[in-house]
This record gives sequence, structure tokens and C-alpha cells, in this order.
Amino acid sequence: MAGCGLCHRTDDDPEIYGEMCRQDRICVHENCLYHATGMYQHGADDEGFFGFLLPDIEQQMQHVAEKVNRMTCPHRALHCCPQICCICRKKGASVRCHNRRCSRTFHFPCGTERRCVSQFFGEYRSFCWQHRPTQQVQPLRQQHPQCVICMEEVYTRPSYNTLVCPSCRSAMFHRHCIQRQALSAALHHFRCPLCQETQTFKDEMLRLGIKIPDRDAAWELAEAFQELYERHSTCDTSVCLCPAGRQHSENMGPWRMLLCSSCGSCGTHQQCSAIAEDAESWECSGCSGVSTAPSASGLAQ
Repeated sequence: MAGCGLCHRTDDDPEIYGEMCRQDRICVHENCLYHATGMYQHGADDEGFFGFLLPDIEQQMQHVAEKVNRMTCPHRALHCCPQICCICRKKGASVRCHNRRCSRTFHFPCGTERRCVSQFFGEYRSFCWQHRPTQQVQPLRQQHPQCVICMEEVYTRPSYNTLVCPSCRSAMFHRHCIQRQALSAALHHFRCPLCQETQTFKDEMLRLGIKIPDRDAAWELAEAFQELYERHSTCDTSVCLCPAGRQHSENMGPWRMLLCSSCGSCGTHQQCSAIAEDAESWECSGCSGVSTAPSASGLAQ
């Protein structure tokens, strides 16, 4: 499998790398693309990858792949050469610390592992571990602080991996826990899991590098619970008599399919359970009880 043209990794964990974008000869991680220094969205949202045009991406990939001769670097230091990652010391680094006095350049996933922070709003700025934004909020004192999402222990003070709600100051959570929640809830539903405050909490999490997609929540998407709206369509009697099989159903006649009027998750052909032709409802044995006598509307399985 081809790796990302910017970080050269084949990993495709969406929580870390975002979507893996592939077209023609180009393969690149979404997050690597957004944070590549010098990359701009010259196209519409539906052009290229998220507005990044393919020729621009190819040019960027070629640029970061160019070999850098350390002896030609005026500072004679690896971290000063724009194509060399200051973390893994390999070429192809495309993300640069936004601090004007800092020359550190790194691959996006290397930065994540080294506790750098990349912001997913505005200019999509990235900061190295020394210049990353931090929280100054003082959490309310707790004897045994826990992540309000996974309920596991967290550090007593804000840190890279321990974030605090700036509104209630009681909610503390691991970075990866709140990131997972942000990807699920997205911009329209993301809020503090404890106090439910929205705007201040969202702004703070964005500042600290939490990615909040600009879409509806995952559970609100049309496909998310599509299976819940599918009607049961199988004859579940121990012996199905229908010559066309358990999935076959007709609107009228002996092979009419009836669903349990109580649970709706069990079905039978009219003929298979000897149900009267004029019966409008039927209950499965699980809902009516195995020993229950047949009602006037039909027979139990």
C-alpha cells in the first residue's frame, strides 16, 4: 500500500491522520495536507482534496522530497533544513512551527508523537513542543481526578494529554478521549461532557489542537442508523413451507409475511404458522408465551 506523499507513512487511523486521500499518483493524509507549510486551497471545496488542487499537491510533494545537503545549509544544523524532520531526522518534513523565532520543521505524525500541537481552524497553524499553546485554567481540586469520558485517572493539572473545561473547571479528560468525542459529535453537537457549555469549551479545544469537523454529528447522518429502519423480512418458523424460501413474501395468500405485532423482529408466512386468512396480526412465541393458546387473530408459532 502506498504511503502518504508528505509523511511517507501508510497508517490510516482517522483520529490521527484524517482521511487518506488517493487519486491518480497522489496519496496523502488529510491532516498532513492541511498543515503543510506553504499549501493553500486554490480550488473550490469539491475540487482536488478539500480544495487543494492536485498540481499544487504534486509540487509540494516534490518539494519536500528534494534531498537537502547538510553542508549547504548556512546553519549546519538538521533542524534548520526545511525538508529534514527535527524529530525523526528523515527528509520530507512539511510542517513548520508557527513561532517566528523557531525553525523547527517536522512531519505531522511525528509532531503528534512529540506532543506538538496543530490547530484545525483559521490558518491551520502548527507549533512545536516548546511553543505549543497551553492551558492556564486551574481545575477545581479533586482528590482522585478522572477523565469524565473513560473514567480513568488523569493528571492533576492541565498538560498536553490532560485537558480541562474552561467553563466548569471540573471536567477533565484525556486528549485522545475528547478528540474521539469531537470527531463523533462534530461542530454542531460538540460541548463539555459535564456542564454542557458549548462556545467557550469549543473555542478552547480548537486552540489546543482538537479537530472538530464542520458537519453534523455522526449519529445524525442518514446512514448511521439505516439498519434500524429496515423491516424484518424472514420467516422464522422452525420449518418453512414456502417453496421459494424464507425470504419470499407476497401481499396476499399463503405466503403473506406477518411480523410479530409486539417485537417486530420475528416473522412468519401465513401458511407456515397456520394463520387464518383474515388475520391482521400475529405474535411470536417469545412475546405471547410458548404455552399460550392461539388467539382469535391467529396462532402463535
